[in-house]
Amino acid sequence: MQFSPDQPAFFVNPEYRPMAGGGRPVIDPATLETVGAIASATDHEIDAVLTAAVKAQATWKKLDAKSRARHLHAVANAIEAADFTGCAELMVREMGKPYPEAIGEIANCAPIFRYYAEMARDDVGKVAGTTQAGSFQYARYEPYGVSVHIMPFNFPILLMCWTVAASLAAGNACVIKPAEATTLSTLDYMTVFRSLPEGLVSCLPGGAGTAQALIVSERTHAVAFTGSAAAGKAVAVACAERMKPCVIEAGGSDPLIISQHAPLEVAAAGSVTAAFHLSGQVCTSAERFFVVDAVHDQFVHLFVEKTRALRIGNGLDRSEIGPLVSETARAKVMRLVDNAIARGARAVTGGRIPPEHTTGWFYEPTILTGVTPDMAIMCEECFGPVAAICRVRDFDEAIRLANDSPFGLGASVFTTDLAEAHEAAERLEAGMVWVNNPLIDNDALPFGGWKASGLGRELGRQGLDAFRRSKMVIIDHRPEIQGWWYPYPDSWFRDSGGRKHV
Repeated sequence: MQFSPDQPAFFVNPEYRPMAGGGRPVIDPATLETVGAIASATDHEIDAVLTAAVKAQATWKKLDAKSRARHLHAVANAIEAADFTGCAELMVREMGKPYPEAIGEIANCAPIFRYYAEMARDDVGKVAGTTQAGSFQYARYEPYGVSVHIMPFNFPILLMCWTVAASLAAGNACVIKPAEATTLSTLDYMTVFRSLPEGLVSCLPGGAGTAQALIVSERTHAVAFTGSAAAGKAVAVACAERMKPCVIEAGGSDPLIISQHAPLEVAAAGSVTAAFHLSGQVCTSAERFFVVDAVHDQFVHLFVEKTRALRIGNGLDRSEIGPLVSETARAKVMRLVDNAIARGARAVTGGRIPPEHTTGWFYEPTILTGVTPDMAIMCEECFGPVAAICRVRDFDEAIRLANDSPFGLGASVFTTDLAEAHEAAERLEAGMVWVNNPLIDNDALPFGGWKASGLGRELGRQGLDAFRRSKMVIIDHRPEIQGWWYPYPDSWFRDSGGRKHV
């Protein structure tokens, strides 16, 4: 069958298959209109996907590294050649992000496949210095088998490609469980994998039950998850009970520090993107702002001015701020903002549903001042367009309060003081630190968090290692009896008087 948003389907490379379960509507968060229909996988459909994956992986793992790389470059070629206009529009209508961000995310995934294609060719093991003369001792890397990829709604294609590219390069088959809110665009994207062997990549729609079934199956062997901290813990526990390796990216409540040495114009502009990109629905969004007293008022003035220039509206129109993904998501943001205001904070801009956008799940970009560290908005992940500003005495207090969180995904600092930049990189308790340039990533550097923000890493060498296991190999090419083998010589024992024989 051909993919259609109105017909619930799943994908087993290279074909789409109709789903047996009853469809349910996908609702546009901007207009509340129906976009299409999705269904949850049945046990039979899960079995079909895993059967195909196991069969495909048995052949894929035997391919030489050069041939595997050629396949991954073919995926990259398909990405670069495709017209993703329809896929991007589907993503906008499913979850609300502005069209430029949707098309950019979808189209710019080719480099990660090229990166891991060559990384897996270059790095397949390690020869160690021998511990015994005449012995060849080395480690080799091998795939786990079938990996499960449980995806979030905010960057459904990009984050999928991060882990799928690494897993394929390592020699695994991949089963993708898309976010329910972005199932249609994820399915539409699957055509880029059609050059790969049959059954090697699958996309299986469903909710938590589908994810759980894939995690606990004896036919899956590694899991990659991106989502909330609560769901991440549940995935980690399920994997731990089965000694199944997992990579968990569980979000955070990232701090952003404005030093007294900050370049304030740059800091205000960067903070707008750090706080409000994708309406704040980014795992690494800056949510907790710590602004040094000496520059507090001037920074807030500039920050508010630049924030008020943002356009709110449907992601298919000219806008930077689209709707939140759901009514539930907006309700959480409103609860945290209202709680902070009730406890003494002030909304210097925003803090309300925009009067011109009462249909859909819109919320104005909001800046709160007078926030204190004990407020709920400083302790929970907000995941919405809100910047909560806490005034601090100095840089040291900012660092201390930034670290006073159960989360540790990323952290940002604006400063022109080199000493502060280096201190921030050393002292901040986070998996990633940005100085004067928040949110960017690098395919060659590890992405992930500390503390409750996750386990393991995506991207870089560590991202590849997450999907392969090591095997120590010892080869003696000239077999001989070793002196330490049984039986031990008498001279190694002590006599009855406790003396060692000479």
